[in-house]
Amino acid sequence: MLGAAVMPFLWTTAAGAQDAALLQTPPPAAPEAEAEEEEEVIIVEATRSGRRVQDEAIRVEVMGREEIEEKIMMTPGNISMIVAETPGVRVQVTSPALGSSNVRMQGMSGRYTQLLSDGLPLFGGQPSSIGLMQIPPTDLGQVEIIKGAASALYGPSALGGVINLVSKRPKSIAEGELLLNATSRDGQDATFYGAVPLGAQWGVSLTGGYHQQRWQDLDKDGWIDMAGYDRWTFRPRLFWDGAEGGKAFLTLGLSDENRKGGTLAGTVMPDGQPFTLTRATRRFDAGMVSEFPVKGLGKLHLRASTTHQRHRQMFGLSRENARTLSYFAEASLSGDSGGTNWVAGAAYQTDDYHSKDYAAVDYHYRTPALFAQVEQEMGDALLLAGSARVDFHNVYGTRLSPRLSILYRPGPWTMRASLGQGFYAPTPFVDEIEAAGVARLVVPDRLKAETAKTGSLDLGYATGPLEANVTLFGSDIDHAVQLRAIDAARVTLANASGRTRTRGGEAMLRYRWNDIVLRASYVFVDASEPQPEGAGRRAVPGVPKHSAGFIAMWEKHGRGRIGFEAYYTGRQPLDDNPYRARGKPYVEMGMLGEITLGKVSLFINAENILDVRQTKYNPLVRRLRNPAGAWTVDAWAPTDGFVLNGGIRLRFGGA
Repeated sequence: MLGAAVMPFLWTTAAGAQDAALLQTPPPAAPEAEAEEEEEVIIVEATRSGRRVQDEAIRVEVMGREEIEEKIMMTPGNISMIVAETPGVRVQVTSPALGSSNVRMQGMSGRYTQLLSDGLPLFGGQPSSIGLMQIPPTDLGQVEIIKGAASALYGPSALGGVINLVSKRPKSIAEGELLLNATSRDGQDATFYGAVPLGAQWGVSLTGGYHQQRWQDLDKDGWIDMAGYDRWTFRPRLFWDGAEGGKAFLTLGLSDENRKGGTLAGTVMPDGQPFTLTRATRRFDAGMVSEFPVKGLGKLHLRASTTHQRHRQMFGLSRENARTLSYFAEASLSGDSGGTNWVAGAAYQTDDYHSKDYAAVDYHYRTPALFAQVEQEMGDALLLAGSARVDFHNVYGTRLSPRLSILYRPGPWTMRASLGQGFYAPTPFVDEIEAAGVARLVVPDRLKAETAKTGSLDLGYATGPLEANVTLFGSDIDHAVQLRAIDAARVTLANASGRTRTRGGEAMLRYRWNDIVLRASYVFVDASEPQPEGAGRRAVPGVPKHSAGFIAMWEKHGRGRIGFEAYYTGRQPLDDNPYRARGKPYVEMGMLGEITLGKVSLFINAENILDVRQTKYNPLVRRLRNPAGAWTVDAWAPTDGFVLNGGIRLRFGGA
């Protein structure tokens, strides 16, 4: 049992409550603004309970608007930088040829991480790894991260954790922002956000952007190291706040992207042939979230969304045209009495994938579910929480996903413990297949559902300007899906013959001195899995045992900010790399500067100042295609090297 294996090992952190809240504390305010600052609270949406972050039994890491604005100046076109700098969260490139990435939570595979927007699966119940690079952060109000099995809250797609992107709400005064950005690698971004109140109860917001990147062959070998792309996004939202406590919002999203990698014109691969890599993606989504007071019972919550996505891909001579459809609906009732807070409801989700060219990879999932959550306060310092969900999957049967958590807060200390269990409905699209396509994949008749048990213990301390956290975590995954070679030109999928185990810890120290914030972090991950072919075990490829980070930021509201950051990534085992068995350790350094002149800000940002680049050590291109069909090795270090970007932010209206 995971509990027996993990509990002695885990001892953790979480100034979860106090820490996460203090992590968002703005710099000391002027005397006249102190009252307003003290009243500011952070409400977590991802846990359904509607509590302040410091009162949650489950540890939730929250990134507020101040930090989001810093990351917007680094990567205005996607959210990768926002989540990458959270300890225990790793953005991993799954295809260096197309630039796609996913998010590993505490060493677990990125396919287990559920991306949500305002609690809705607007990026699909089984989002592709390219999706992370297509989400602009312009209109985000906060980002919430739950690590570990969250299937009890959000079903099979949240086996490893949840990232909930919470949108900004319109204020009482119209406001807007225009950002223009350019990079030294010939990339450009233009984003717009505007929000207008429509009377006392209604408001609208509009977000849009255009992003482009010219392809780059940095090592001059004829292979594109940085994929080129052009993308536009458009998202209107409508908000309503009722006079009696009801509220609702509607959202629509449209995006269109064309991405290009592969060989340059006139260049061939070692087999003497050119290799084209392209992906065109069109996505439409719509969603609704609402809640209404029900006299004598509590609140009625209704959520619904749909996502339609089409993509056309070329992997050499292999053409793949496919359509993904996802529908989601949920109704729940919540209430509280004394020290008891409860939620109960039902959900229904469908996930359909249909390929016009390779019908064998199609899947059609239908998942009705029932769920409940109860939180019980035991005095002022102790909170017990339990949640459970039963999914009635049309392919993988009835699955129970429970989670138990406890919060204890004596004085400046915060202690949490959590155990969870969940499952994942496998699809053909493991990382290797997303990178190489399905042309060489022999789809097995049936795979078992992947199941996991996760646990964590947290310990945090916060007093005055100092915060400290230590977190220990562990997970056991049964029946993890692995790619196996049949011969030199065919692969298949199979459940691992043993258990995938992860054990690790995180430590974070944060200190604020006047307008300066210092933060240091360290993460240790020991992850192993059964060998895909043959007996024995191996370290999980692409998971470094040691990583660390340091950030120093000076910020003066209304004047600007200056920041420095450094990140260390230790050696990581590699899979099927003909040039090396382990990646080299490396350090990435960056600097950010912004000057604010009224409602105009000028910024400049330098990433990877030391110009660490994987192709300085070994080529990306293989001498032979691997059995899955990929011409490139996995990315274990940056592929873009030093990048300088800068631009201007123009604000309109507002206070």
